[in-house]
Amino acid sequence: MKNLFLNQLTEFVFIHFLAYLLGIAVIKYQIKVNYTRKINHFFVFFLPYLLKLFFPFKETLFTQIIISCVGLATLAIYLMPIRSNIRLVKNMFAAFDRPEDRPYTLKWLFTQYLFTYMVAVPLWLIFNKLGHTEAILIIILINAIGDGLAEPIGIAWGKHKYNVRAIFTKRTFSRSLEGSAVVFFVAIIVIYLFKSHFNQSQFIVALLLVPIISTLAEAKSPHTWDSPFIFLFTGIALLGVYQF
Repeated sequence: MKNLFLNQLTEFVFIHFLAYLLGIAVIKYQIKVNYTRKINHFFVFFLPYLLKLFFPFKETLFTQIIISCVGLATLAIYLMPIRSNIRLVKNMFAAFDRPEDRPYTLKWLFTQYLFTYMVAVPLWLIFNKLGHTEAILIIILINAIGDGLAEPIGIAWGKHKYNVRAIFTKRTFSRSLEGSAVVFFVAIIVIYLFKSHFNQSQFIVALLLVPIISTLAEAKSPHTWDSPFIFLFTGIALLGVYQF
């Protein structure tokens, strides 16, 4: 329990310190929020693995629920009454407050986190029971790297646009085929890297199925809701693969 506490405390301090630095980069140096959001995105997914090297703890349903609750609770500091009165928090919020997302930035962030945890925790239980704990890491890598790079690459080189809807509003937002293609190719690479965890039939099916499903999940998900969709449908695809 002590290591879990130290793990979560360290993550909390680091993530928010990073958000402050990225927020300053947005405010003072006009760095695009689309880029700073994705930097934060990478650390949110990969920092827990690094911290477990220093503060290891046994993963159980209880620890997964605690981590989920802590992750959601930390967003409370970004509520309007707090960030409006505390400059430090306002600067941190600037790191992921895309102008086109206002006034729904925090709602979308919170609901995305909530539904990602609601999908990820049951998947962790299922894969853990099946003896395929690597499946969660496969999903995380596809989501963190694929989705993480999709937006900046789409902004820089995306020429073939398509629109998606968002919750709480009728507004539409654009994505690009180039950005979505990143998810596809990252998924192929990730499946190949985990080849040893599949038998021959499973590997072939995974290589044919997972990249397509992950890409469609990202492409069809509501604006800012990529993570829960990628987790859900990639998880279902992997469950199917393991049946071969």
